Amino acid sequence: MELGDVRMPVGGRGSTGAATVAEGGVSTRPRPVPFSEFILKVHSRCNLACDYCYMYELADRSALADPLLMAPDVFDHACRRIRDHVHDHRQSAVRIVLHGGEPLLVGAPNLVRMASRLREAIAPAQAQITVQTNGTLLTRHALTLLADARVRIGVSLDGDRTANDRHRRYASGRSSYDEVDRALRLLAERPDAYAGVLCVVDLAADPGQTYEALLSYRPPMVDFLLPHANWEAPPPRRGADPSPYGTWLATAFDAWYDTSPRLTRVRLFEELINLLFGGRSRTESLGLSPVAAVVINTDGAYEQVDTLRSTYPGAVGTDLTVFTDTFDDVLRHPAVIARQIGVDALAATCRTCPVHRVCGAGNYPHRYRAGSFTNPSVYCPDLLHLIAHVERRLRADLAAMPRGRS
Repeated sequence: MELGDVRMPVGGRGSTGAATVAEGGVSTRPRPVPFSEFILKVHSRCNLACDYCYMYELADRSALADPLLMAPDVFDHACRRIRDHVHDHRQSAVRIVLHGGEPLLVGAPNLVRMASRLREAIAPAQAQITVQTNGTLLTRHALTLLADARVRIGVSLDGDRTANDRHRRYASGRSSYDEVDRALRLLAERPDAYAGVLCVVDLAADPGQTYEALLSYRPPMVDFLLPHANWEAPPPRRGADPSPYGTWLATAFDAWYDTSPRLTRVRLFEELINLLFGGRSRTESLGLSPVAAVVINTDGAYEQVDTLRSTYPGAVGTDLTVFTDTFDDVLRHPAVIARQIGVDALAATCRTCPVHRVCGAGNYPHRYRAGSFTNPSVYCPDLLHLIAHVERRLRADLAAMPRGRS
């Protein structure tokens, strides 16, 4: 099979967005894809002051006025709403993320109780429950409690001490590296509870050294994230390279791809390979599959994914809550529909691009410009550079494979 034959997914089980219902051979309005990832904001504050934080440092800082904790009645309503959605749509498994702010500020015992209650609520469906943390509060005792409760833990780290301390410090300016380093070493001893490491790309850091620093913690998964930026607030760029983030990621890709056996998975790179071979996208940062994640805030409001806070104040809002509305009501919200219609939501220039089904115009918040998301990604040159690089590597490997005899 050659790459050029399968660059654009065929058939489109999710390849062009929400499913369509055919009546008499005519396509009607898209059928919403039910939510399969529920992000619960259990604490609205954080003990770090990362300078690129989309919750507190970018366009929308309203989280600073949210209730500190998710109150018991909010949590109870959230459990019932998730239960009803899962059962109504006959889902066998979903993902639930306990998030913040910093979720460990509520204490590991409370997170364990929440996880148990959520599992009871949606049974017999299965819940993969994850805590996404900055790692500073993850002690051995907390890890034992969470791991024994089958709660997986993801940690954010941007590389070695220098890279981490460039952005991820306490409000006092003190380094957070030693605490995160300790947490990741503890997690390496409990691979059953280790979800992986999130790393924000920093052009000031060497990509190879960054990858090696992350590998030292034996993560099962690494996810490289582009800094949240858009056309109104462009990302920092360095030097004359027109695609510096693409160059950075291509170098990191080679460090990962050229290692045999590979010592970890890298979500971004695996997703690119999957999409180049015609697969269905499984992440919101690439491809055209419908977004199926939703947030429940500490006050019970339904919100779109938090990264939209990097665009403009109020971008995450839906005016719907767990007290009065269902998740199906959220699926009917115009902003959610826009994120489920796939290629129809792309700018005209994106639809004519030969790799638009791979790129998918990138992460949705990165498309924002003056009140509209119908634009190419602000990282368009970087995505094109990375996709072309990965495709060249795959083509070279396919060309080198022995040909079968006829």
